[in-house]
Amino acid sequence: MKKCEKLDFNEFHKAPRLDDQVKEACRCNNCGVPFCQAGMMIAGMASGCPLNNLVPETNALVAMGNLSEAYTRLSKTHSFPEFTSRVCPALCENACTGGLHGKPIATKENERAIIDYAFEHDLVKEHAPAVRTGKKVAIIGSGPSGLAAAGLLNMRGHLVTVFERSDRVGGLLRYGIPNMKLDKRVLDRRVALMEEAGVIFKCNVNVGKELHASDLLKRFDRVILCTGASNPRDITAPGRDAKGIYFAVDFLKEVSRKLMDEDYDSDKVMSATDFSFGSLKGKNVIVIGGGDTGNDCVGTSVRLGAASVTQLEMMPKPPECRAASNPWPEWPKILKTDYGQLNAIDAYGHDPRIYETTVTEFLKEKKGQLTGVKTVKLTPKKDEKTGRMNMVPVAGTEKTLKADIVLIAAGFLGSEAYIREDFGVECDGRTNITVANGSFATSKDRVFAAGDCHRGQSLVVWAIAEGRRAAALVDESLMGYTNLT
Repeated sequence: MKKCEKLDFNEFHKAPRLDDQVKEACRCNNCGVPFCQAGMMIAGMASGCPLNNLVPETNALVAMGNLSEAYTRLSKTHSFPEFTSRVCPALCENACTGGLHGKPIATKENERAIIDYAFEHDLVKEHAPAVRTGKKVAIIGSGPSGLAAAGLLNMRGHLVTVFERSDRVGGLLRYGIPNMKLDKRVLDRRVALMEEAGVIFKCNVNVGKELHASDLLKRFDRVILCTGASNPRDITAPGRDAKGIYFAVDFLKEVSRKLMDEDYDSDKVMSATDFSFGSLKGKNVIVIGGGDTGNDCVGTSVRLGAASVTQLEMMPKPPECRAASNPWPEWPKILKTDYGQLNAIDAYGHDPRIYETTVTEFLKEKKGQLTGVKTVKLTPKKDEKTGRMNMVPVAGTEKTLKADIVLIAAGFLGSEAYIREDFGVECDGRTNITVANGSFATSKDRVFAAGDCHRGQSLVVWAIAEGRRAAALVDESLMGYTNLT
């Protein structure tokens, strides 16, 4: 590992300079067709903000230097700009008209400038209702969809209780996203405001095991399942029982918990040896899977002192520029080199990613400890019956890689069975909870579902959008009408 700037677990992305954001916002005024706020599906991919944030209006206020009014505008459609301005892949920017022939407007940076200003000037409030409706709503899961639904339903006057099986509130925001991307004190700040406004949080309650649907439906008028897609996809290769193989979500959760327990002292975390995986210092780490989770595993492993980090991705390396078959304003299917890969390049001198490769066997010594993996190259091949492109092994391309630790970041299979079964709700073939078209109502009376447990593994911004929309429909079912949006 070559010498490089010392990394820690503090947020690496700093707040933008206001004068730079004003210049960016002024560029937005040149737009004629704001796809950025459409939030629509094009060719099966999202284009524009799922929250339908009115981006040109907000940027116009930033251009005038009026961040107070910009926050007022933004807060009408958005529950948590402090989260998305840190972790969202910026669907708004990828649909920006400015990106057709040049650089898109830095809308995500502007959002960060707005919400930072609002918190600094005590503008951010979670409003406690003057009158309570007498209706009670239980929300299962405190991730972004659960928090968004809780905030709106509480503001409407319903008494909201959020149940969380972990020791702290936040779900994916707390334990699925490393601190260097989203400082957990930012999350704590928002949760404190929600508690002051009357939202009740109950942690260490595993609904479906310790507390059951039958009891909740007696105590509450409505229940919203916001449990996420927390069932990790496994790799079923020979030797899978070797010691040293972990799911990415468990790995990231353990590191995040350690950091919070150590009061955000990065040095103590980086020198710790009491993780379930021991210490990564001097270890060869292989991350199986790409996407945000794979990138987060790479960045975290570098910080914990790994001797090497290799990231295996099944799919071919994306192009650096849009292909002709992927025109604007579709989501750009291009190469993304994120902070984790950049950290690895700086630390080891090369990109950690190996494309079109999968693991065929986990190697272990006599005591069962992982020593390496066997891999094979893959190539796209069209299935003549279905017409689908499948990645198939290429004979003669087998290799063996050293590995002391393997982190499986191969995505998630959907909601967990015990919760679905306890509530008696139906699911689709991907184990996502099914809802009536446009209503978020499940097959069980008075039970709704929103976020990843309904739509599958997705983005924080989609979870917030679904939480808000589910809240409006739950409110309408309780009161006969709704003024929530």
